[in-house]
Formats: sequence, C-alpha cells, structure tokens
Amino acid sequence: MTKLRSLRVTRLRRVTRVLRLANGLSAGVAAVKVSLLAISLLLSTAVAAQTTLPNVADLDSGWNAIPTGGLCSAGTPYQFYAKTAADSDNLLIYFNGGGACWFGQACDLNSQPNVHSPFADMDANNPALGHGIFAEGVAENPFNDYNMVFLPYCTGDVFVGAGEHFYSYTDAEGGEVTINTYHNGYANSSTVLDWVYQNFDDPARVVIGGSSAGAIGSSFYAGMVAEHYGEAPVVLIADAAGGYNSPNLPVTFNAWNTAAILPEWPEYSGKTNDNLTFEDFYIASANHSPNLTIAQYNAAEDEVQYNFTYLLGDAPGSFSLAERILNHYVEIESAVDALHTYTAGGSVHTILRSPIFYSYQVEGERFVDWVNTLINGGTVPDISCVNEVKGCAAAPDE
Repeated sequence: MTKLRSLRVTRLRRVTRVLRLANGLSAGVAAVKVSLLAISLLLSTAVAAQTTLPNVADLDSGWNAIPTGGLCSAGTPYQFYAKTAADSDNLLIYFNGGGACWFGQACDLNSQPNVHSPFADMDANNPALGHGIFAEGVAENPFNDYNMVFLPYCTGDVFVGAGEHFYSYTDAEGGEVTINTYHNGYANSSTVLDWVYQNFDDPARVVIGGSSAGAIGSSFYAGMVAEHYGEAPVVLIADAAGGYNSPNLPVTFNAWNTAAILPEWPEYSGKTNDNLTFEDFYIASANHSPNLTIAQYNAAEDEVQYNFTYLLGDAPGSFSLAERILNHYVEIESAVDALHTYTAGGSVHTILRSPIFYSYQVEGERFVDWVNTLINGGTVPDISCVNEVKGCAAAPDE
C-alpha cells in the first residue's frame, strides 16, 4: 500500500506541473481558498437550491457571470458566463477544461498536489481572460458574431458526474481520510443548457466547443443540444482529449457514476460504467442527431494527455499517444458517417483558448481557417502532422 501511495503521489505531482502550465492553475489554489470550504459546506444545502436565472435580455454587454445554485467539487457555488452578440442568431456553447479526479488524494483539496480546477470563479474559468476563440478585436476570429455561453469546469468529472461521492484514503502519516466530492457535472451542465434553450430558442447555427476535460464533456452533450435544435446545423469541436482510450478508464466512470446520467437512447443500450468509453460519446451523439457534425483537434505528443493517462495507471513507455489518438479516430469513424480531424505535432495541450489558434499551421492549412470553413458548412480535409516533413514530434511553425 505504501508503494502504491508513493506512486500515486509521484504521478499527481507530474500531472500538476503540466496542468499549471497548460491551464494557468495556481500552485497555491487550495491554500488560498481552502478556508472557504467550511463555510461553503455549511451552506451547501442552501446553495443547492435552484436560484432564479436572468433572461438573456437582462444581461449587460460583455461577459456576465450567472450564479446557478449548483455546486463545484468542494461544495462551493457554481456559475456560468454568457455574452450576447448584436444582430446575430449564431450560438457558441463552450465547456472549459481543467483536470479531473477520481480517487481521494486527487479530489481532496487539502492533499497536495491538486489536479483539477476546483472553483468556478477562478481565473482559469474566466472567458474574459481567455485568448483564441475568446479574443476580442481580432478580425479573423470566426466567432466574432456569436452569442457565447461558457461553462466553467470545477467538478473533477469531465462534466459527466452524477452527484456526490465519498472517498477514503490513507494519508502520508497513516491517518484515514474521508472526503465527499460533488461530481455534479451533469446537474450543472443541465441547468446551463436549460437556460440556453429558454433564451436562444431558434439559433441559425450552433457550435459546441470544449477543451481538455471540456472536450469530453462537449462530446457527451453535443447530441442532446443537436437534438433540441433539430432544425439548425450543429458543429462539435472537441479540443485535446483523443488519447484516453486506456483499459483503466472504467475506474473514472465508476467514481463519477456516469452510467446513471446516460440519456435513454438506443445508442447507449447495454452501456455500463464498466464498458463505457469516451469514444461512445462521439458515436452516440453523431448517430442520434443527424444535424450534428463532429470534429476533433489533438496534438500527437500532448504532454497533459500523457500524464493523465499515467495517473490512470498506464505505465510510461507502455503506449504511444499518437497511436491511441489514431485508434480513437478509427473507432469513431467506423461507427459514424463522418469525423473531421486536425492533428498537429508537438506536446502543447489545447488550442481553442490559446493564441496558437491563429498561428498553428499543418499541411499548409491554418487551424483558424480550417475551423472557419467547418463551422460555416464547408468541406474540410483531415489534417495530420504525419504528412509534415518534421513529423509529429515537433510543434508546427508559428
């Protein structure tokens, strides 16, 4: 047990170092806010009560933070962001990223290091501080005329958790620790999507985006959104989560009880926490909703995807991430009408919230131009670093 605990701590530290670089997580986030937890937990029953949300017509210009009455992993309040666009019926729904947790040490904010974003109001969850598709004043931004809804991520469950889970573990001093974690990703997402449906009743075009953990969440909800907006073209852009087809993945679904929140679709028939995969989300969404176009971006040597796979229990050197991403594509493509993919070289994690959204170019095609064509109904080729002279080990020239 001591050896296993030491291995997990080592893996946690490795993942945390990479997450801080990728998502801007503060090393002291738990220390700064952990004092709030006692108060928030005392208030959790009151917070969980649904609040009255504003109508879109009542929003101010720019980004609006909207409290929901939902909960983050430690019982602190959940909120989302919305920004309207004048004279536009286009809609972007974006699921943010920020790690994950599925065992006690990873979910406990008092146990360092921390590997998931635990608060909805932290800077990493603020779209006003984002770049890429959230950059304002950039003429070539394809989303300049879009109404935007941004879902912060703070539940540690890639948005597919069914509710509260109790974890127990033995700490470094040999003490037994029990914590309760609110894996409320489904409840929070459902609240936001219900608000979206009530306030954007007839969008001309819908794009669902998500990065890292949000890429997984967005693939799960894309079919539901497309089903609701059955007359509109809907496009999914999942960013940087294509390499998690690990044999150890069921441990996450069992912790989050994801099977309990699967929609009652024939596409999920027979699926349980023990046989569910992330590929299933894409396949079910695409096959259930014919108006949905699905697309993915990945970096072939993505450091964060490597490290979270190590945290799942896959040994370093036991797999190739590039091969797993390829197998992920093949499995989805074999089960749906079409999957559009853009695979860059290098290890940089995520692109939609980054300045590289405008500069990365593979096979002579800039990612921003590929996205612009995709969301406007054009035909896009599958792009891969395999066809680059530098191959997939190196990042694209900027």
